[in-house]
Parts: sequence; structure tokens; C-alpha cells
Amino acid sequence: MISIRRSKERGHFDHGWLNTYHTFSFDQYYDPRYMGFRTLRVINEDFVAAGRGFPKHGHRDMEIITYILEGALKHEDSMGNGSVIRPGDVQRMSAGTGVRHSEQNASLAERVHLLQIWILPDTIDLEPSYEQKAFTDDERRGQLRLIASEDGRDGSVTVHQDVSLFASILDMDQEVTHEMDPLRYAWIQVARGAITINGESALQGDGVVITGESHLRIKAQEPCEILLFDLK
Repeated sequence: MISIRRSKERGHFDHGWLNTYHTFSFDQYYDPRYMGFRTLRVINEDFVAAGRGFPKHGHRDMEIITYILEGALKHEDSMGNGSVIRPGDVQRMSAGTGVRHSEQNASLAERVHLLQIWILPDTIDLEPSYEQKAFTDDERRGQLRLIASEDGRDGSVTVHQDVSLFASILDMDQEVTHEMDPLRYAWIQVARGAITINGESALQGDGVVITGESHLRIKAQEPCEILLFDLK
């Protein structure tokens, strides 16, 4: 079965420096129908103004993935990590027993556009850890490239949960397929563009909920970028 969480139905707040859309209940946005999906807890689409950002704040017992669509984001944390995340980079931070971090638009002239993803870990009170890897456009173009997984296979970042996260960039009319156990679940986030998934249409910002399916056929209706979560 396939159903669509429409972009226009998401929580939305424009704070001036931050224009943000919440797929699931988060902070000031609450919708009891969308508290998360399986172990997927947060998908926030954020547009951060030039020179602005999130001051240092804390997290614990959460797997946090940052995926940049446009611009660059500067990261600093209490583990001593400092980096700049750009399109194609995937950052994973396991908050575990507690970590503090800040995120700042690295540009004084252009906004940064990102997806912030939270996944519930399979174990609480883990030692906090950090990982960042780059995946080129060519690696993601025309295929589903694994970017995060429980075992870090195929060069993906490692998350402490039974989930496989794929990214794909598709040109017009290009398609990819994904075979999955029908007892598992999937979520597709349309980061840019428009697709059909087994014939159902989904637009930019939409989330596609997939249950009881064994074969997924994803076709680009226009140039697009997607994330696919394969979840237990």
C-alpha cells in the first residue's frame, strides 16, 4: 500500500532567519497522526538565511543525519568536531548520552537548504560519535546509492538502527527500482522535483508511505532528488 504525506500539509514556521517545514510533530508543531514513522522520528526541511544558524543546543539518544541540498552548513560540537557540510555530504551524529552542537550557515551571502533527519537508536546511552562522508552526484545519479546503514556497508555512514537510507538523483523520465521485504516498511522523501512511485504521483516536499510492498518502481516526472528509507 502506498499513501502520500503531502508537502502542503506539513507543519510550517517562518522565523525570518529560518523557514522550516516539519514532516512529523516537532517543537511547536503537533499532529497526533504524524508523530514519526517506525523508527524515523524527524524530517525537517530547513532554509537558513545567510550568516544565521542554530546556537549551541543539546541532544541525547538520537541518530541525527544532516543532508545538504544547497549551500553550506558549518558544524561544531562538544566532541571537538568542526566541519563544513556541502551538497553530497552526509553527516551522522549519534547523540547517545548527550552532545551539544551548533549549526551555522557558512555563507554570508546565500541561504543553505537542508534536510535534518532524526532516527531513534536501537540502544540508549551510547557513547556520542560523529561521522561525515561525501557522495558525488555521479554516485547518486540514476541509481539508489546507499548513504547510511546499520553496518556501514558500501561506504555508507553507520547508524545505530536497522535502517538503510538511499539517495538518488534522477533526470527526466529516468527510473530506479528497489526490491524489499514486504514485511518491512519504506518512506520516500521527495527532496526536489517530482516522481511516480508504482504509479502514484509525489511532488517536492511530499513523503511517500510504503507498506506491504515488495517491488518499488520510482520514475522521475521531472529532474529530482529523493531519499528512500528502508525500515524494519
